Amino acid sequence: MSSHEDLFFTQTGMERSRVQNLVDNTLHGVDDGELFLEYRQTESFSFDDGRLKAATYDTTQGFGLRAIAGETTGYAHASELSEAAIARAAEAVSVVKLGHSAVLAGAPPRTNIHLYTDASPLDSAPFNAKVKLMGEIDAYARAKDPRVKQVSCSLAGEWQVVEILRPGGEIYRDVRPLVRISVSVVVEENGRQETGYFGGGGRRAYTDYIVPGYWQACVDEALRSALVNLQSIPAPAGEMVVVLGPGWPGILLHEAVGHGLEGDFNRKKTSAFAGLLGQRVAAPGVTIVDDGTIAERRGSLSMDDEGTPTSCTVLIEDGILKGFMQDRMNARLMGMAPTGNGRRESFASQVMPRMTNTYMLGGKQSPGDILASVKNGIYAVQFGGGQVDITSGKFVFSCTEAYRLEGGKIGAPIKGATLIGNGPEAMKRVTMIGNDMKLDSGIGTCGKNGQSVPVGVGQPTLRIDGLTVGGTAAA
Repeated sequence: MSSHEDLFFTQTGMERSRVQNLVDNTLHGVDDGELFLEYRQTESFSFDDGRLKAATYDTTQGFGLRAIAGETTGYAHASELSEAAIARAAEAVSVVKLGHSAVLAGAPPRTNIHLYTDASPLDSAPFNAKVKLMGEIDAYARAKDPRVKQVSCSLAGEWQVVEILRPGGEIYRDVRPLVRISVSVVVEENGRQETGYFGGGGRRAYTDYIVPGYWQACVDEALRSALVNLQSIPAPAGEMVVVLGPGWPGILLHEAVGHGLEGDFNRKKTSAFAGLLGQRVAAPGVTIVDDGTIAERRGSLSMDDEGTPTSCTVLIEDGILKGFMQDRMNARLMGMAPTGNGRRESFASQVMPRMTNTYMLGGKQSPGDILASVKNGIYAVQFGGGQVDITSGKFVFSCTEAYRLEGGKIGAPIKGATLIGNGPEAMKRVTMIGNDMKLDSGIGTCGKNGQSVPVGVGQPTLRIDGLTVGGTAAA
C-alpha cells in the first residue's frame, strides 16, 4: 500500500468506518453528494532585482462535505480533519434534505488510467538546486544582451492528494503533482523599456524543468519577445483580418467560447450558446474539444473532483455544437452524462463544471499560406489579459506580441493592440485553419466565481475575418 492511501486516517486518528457511517447517514435521501478530503503541499521561489525575494512552503489539509437535493446544494468545509468536525458539517448540510426524498445517483465509473506520477515534485530536486537555478536564469539573461535591465523569475510546485468518500463505501483517490516556471525580462534601449515573458510547466517533476536546455529556452523566448517589442509601432485601429498564432492564443477560445460551453451556464440559459445544441455555431472545419486525458499536461486530471474519469469531450464538431462540459449535478439536471469536468479549487470550494485542456483541432492549410492570404491585417502571436461576458459572448483581449500583415507578409511589430469581438460570431468568421495545432507551454490558470484552477489551451494558426482591433494608429 502506498503511503498516501491512508494519509487522511493514519495522520489524523480518524476511524475510516465511523467516517463512512457519517457519510452514509448524511447523504441518505439526497440526489448526490460526497466527502472530499484534501492534503496539499506547495512551495514557491521568486527572484527579482538580482536576488532571491521569497521562498515559501505551505501545507494545507481539510474536507468538504456536500449534499445535493434537486438544484440545492448544502456544503460545509473545515481545515480540521476530525470526526467531530465532519459530524458538525453533516448537521449543516442535512438541512437540504428537509422535505426531500430521492435515490442517490450512481457512483462514477472507475479508471485505471494514471496520467502523472504519484511522487511529489517537491522532493525531486534539493532546495539549494532550486535557489541556484534562480541565479543562473538571471545571469544567463543578462549575459545574452546588454539591453537587459531587469530579470524576474519564479518556480512553483505542489503535491495534492485527494480522496473522495461516497455513500456505500465507494472510495476514489488521486495524487496530483504540478510544477511551473516563469521568466520575465525587461530590456531598455534609447530610454524605451519593454517586457517579454515566457513560462512552462506540467504535472511532472522539477527535474524536467531545471535542466539548462529547458530554462535557457524559456529565457531566450522571453528575451526575444522583449526585443521584438522594442521595435514595435502603435497598433492600427478598425475592423480587419486577424491571424492568430498557434498555441497560447487558444486562450481567446478558452475565454470567448469555452466558458460559454460549461454546463451550468447552459442549464441556466445564461450562455450565448444556450439552446443551440445541434445547430451551427462556428464555421465549417472548426472542431473544439476539451480533453483532460493528455498525460502530464497542466490541465489534465486522471479523475475530476467528484471521482469521474476525465474524457475528451467534443464541444463543437465541424462548426456544429455537439456538447457541453459537465459536472454531475448539471449533467443530471440536464439529462446528460457527466464528462469529468467537475472541479474545485480546494476542499473549501464547491464543485463547478470547469475546463481542463481546451483546444481547436488542426485544419489543412499551411501557416505560410494563411499569412500570405492577408493583404491588410494583424498577426497576433501572444496574449495577455482578457475579459468576456458569458451571456453575450463579447470579449476584449490585449496582445502582448503582434505584427502588421501587409501584402501577405509579416511587417512591423505593433504595440497596444486589443481584439474586440463576440465569441460565437468570431467562430463563424474563421476562414482558414492551419495544420499546426499546438498546445500552450503549461502556464494557464482559469478563474471562475472566485475559484482558480490550472488549465491548458491550444489551437492551430487561424484566420478570422472582420475582428475589431483597438489601437492608436490609423488602419
